[in-house]
Amino acid sequence: MSIWFAILLGLIQGLTEFLPVSSSGHLAIFQNFFGMEDVSSNMLFEVLLHLATLIAVCLFFWTDIKSMFLEFFRFFNPKSYRSVRVPPARRLLLLVIVATLPLLIFVFFADIVETLSGQPLFIGIALIATGALLWLSDKLPKGNKDEKSATLWDVLYVGLMQGIALIPGLSRSGLTISTGLFRGFDRKFAVKLSFLMSVPAILGATVFKVGDAFANEFDWTVLPIYLAGMVVAAVTGYFALCFIRLLVKKGSFRIFAYYCLLVGIATMLASLIVE
Repeated sequence: MSIWFAILLGLIQGLTEFLPVSSSGHLAIFQNFFGMEDVSSNMLFEVLLHLATLIAVCLFFWTDIKSMFLEFFRFFNPKSYRSVRVPPARRLLLLVIVATLPLLIFVFFADIVETLSGQPLFIGIALIATGALLWLSDKLPKGNKDEKSATLWDVLYVGLMQGIALIPGLSRSGLTISTGLFRGFDRKFAVKLSFLMSVPAILGATVFKVGDAFANEFDWTVLPIYLAGMVVAAVTGYFALCFIRLLVKKGSFRIFAYYCLLVGIATMLASLIVE
């Protein structure tokens, strides 16, 4: 792997992991139509890319994550629960945990999901579905639910969509944010919950694969190349989150809806022509 290829993969990972355009879908498109090397063949590099996006989201939401981390340890201190008023961070921690639970079910469908990566026609359809959902969510009236008023059922629905979004072409952030908006979430809260949910999801994927990454003998001479891709993924991921926050203030994800629709249609047509 060349350093420029590692940088390209880091750029794709950093941008598409957080922008609602499906990172898995884009990687599958590049692999199917442009002969790009499968990242999974470099397991350690894949782990480092996931770690890079994890670092980006942790830095971006550091205040919330630190507060939830402290609330987690206060759970073991009975004195901290004497207060009738539940701190927002404790409530947010509960919501993130509940929203993550459905992922445990979808782990058993990993092999099926992997086979779908080799079917460009299906990926195109999934991208169109992502675009349509984003477009519809933009038409919804403004919601007002936040960590204080969102119910466990609300976040369970959002978590279910996070599991379904393992399918290549379906955007994790696109589906979770849209579902939150359909459940009446405030736009800022829908985005925040979506990306805070990504922390245990990315961490789980990293831990799950780290054993395989070090199972075989590793050529340490390529480590600087891998680290270059990791840095690019972390930096671009952070700026992608900044861009999402800017769009939230403007109240529209329409640009991503149109993008997913166009890429989805192009992918479908390309798959039919190639076949």
